[in-house]
Amino acid sequence: MPSYRVTMSIESLHPGTAPASVVPRAAAAAAEFTTVEASDLTIVAGAARVIVRFTADDAASALQIGAHVVADLRVVAELRAFMVTERVKGTWVPVR
Repeated sequence: MPSYRVTMSIESLHPGTAPASVVPRAAAAAAEFTTVEASDLTIVAGAARVIVRFTADDAASALQIGAHVVADLRVVAELRAFMVTERVKGTWVPVR
């Protein structure tokens, strides 16, 4: 089954949101619909990025799962940007 990931740049957390809760929340949102392979937090150019890697049958399903994760995370955080990508021959390629 193809591997996808949703990457979300975090602008800020809403008041009362514990920073340690954000990655598990994003992974749990994806897990409602699919198998989560990994989840992580990285810092790029001073900005936090939450990454959830998951499996999906096809690109359309991956986009739906990604949209669900983004919507769920927007409850606790302001997002700067997000992208769904697919692993193709060792490279992450944007899903359209």
